[in-house]
Amino acid sequence: MTATLRAIELAKAAALAADDKRARDITALDVSDQLALTDIFVLASAPNDRQVRAIVDEVEDRLRDLGAKPVRREGEKDGRWVLIDFVDIVVHVQHSDEREFYGLERLWKDCPTVDLDLPDPAGRQDEDDPYADAPARTTGWPGLRD
Repeated sequence: MTATLRAIELAKAAALAADDKRARDITALDVSDQLALTDIFVLASAPNDRQVRAIVDEVEDRLRDLGAKPVRREGEKDGRWVLIDFVDIVVHVQHSDEREFYGLERLWKDCPTVDLDLPDPAGRQDEDDPYADAPARTTGWPGLRD
């Protein structure tokens, strides 16, 4: 059995929503052959708790627009690993440390990945650069003409 078209549609929408909030390492695993409870796990990570929460909120909003309501949301209080269960898909948004430690991809390595058609991140600036979003300076030293 493979994931339903609805599950793939929701997974792609969740992945795009996470990408819009600059989630890292977004992937989707077709777990339909292994689990009867859901078809796809969508995994995303973020470097801090605030961004984890922002990603979760965006995913919920985007999927709500597609008529999908979460039946369960766990882990929001700590903001380290939030699980959102939409029945057809389960979205895991993890702090980068938790993602590395628990290694869900490793645990579910026998499951095929789902092509999410995400935009190429090559045009993005380095997310670890604290000045990536700062405006470029247009003037040189004070008192000198440009």
